[in-house]
Amino acid sequence: MRIVKEHDERRNEIITTAEEFFLTKGFNKTTVNDILKRIGIAKGTFYHYFVSKEEVLDAVIGQIIDQEIMRAKEIQELDGTALEKLISFLSQNTSESTHKEEIVDKFQLPENALMKQRALEGTINQVCPVLAEIIEEGKQQQEFRTAYPLESIQFLVAGLQTMFDSIESLSPETIQKRVIAAADLFFKALAINPEIHPYEETVAKLQKIFLS
Repeated sequence: MRIVKEHDERRNEIITTAEEFFLTKGFNKTTVNDILKRIGIAKGTFYHYFVSKEEVLDAVIGQIIDQEIMRAKEIQELDGTALEKLISFLSQNTSESTHKEEIVDKFQLPENALMKQRALEGTINQVCPVLAEIIEEGKQQQEFRTAYPLESIQFLVAGLQTMFDSIESLSPETIQKRVIAAADLFFKALAINPEIHPYEETVAKLQKIFLS
């Protein structure tokens, strides 16, 4: 058991160190030697755990996605309506949110384009299915009427990330228009039942989240 523990600890140390370099220096500019020097290990030790820098990147993104999956599942088990659960997930009001915000901010840098792409792919393919389960639960309670829970949330997540990229460079008017459009699209894409969740009230909640 001790050998397994040491193996996992060293692997996690490489992943954590690589994440720090990838986010601050950029994936392309980070070298394996950067990671080796920071940890103080030989090149052979590194390649015992990973065959390439790209594989380390996959492990870094994998950890981020695993945390998001866990958070989505925890929210899924909470009391409340399905819409409240989706809003809770989107609001990111967790103890890990600060760290995640830092990562998301770093993803906007040109040198981290590959990391950003891999993270979005992971979110669409692994996190969205959990959110789709929440939507399915909402359908059973007549909250949503969409015939395509998974595909709808995948398009929404991808669209939201794209529309709000580099938001600091947008004018206040453009941001406001995109927020209004995003909230309206969210309501319509999931075919939210206005008898249970009134349009104006729901859209106002979503706009508040998208602006935060």
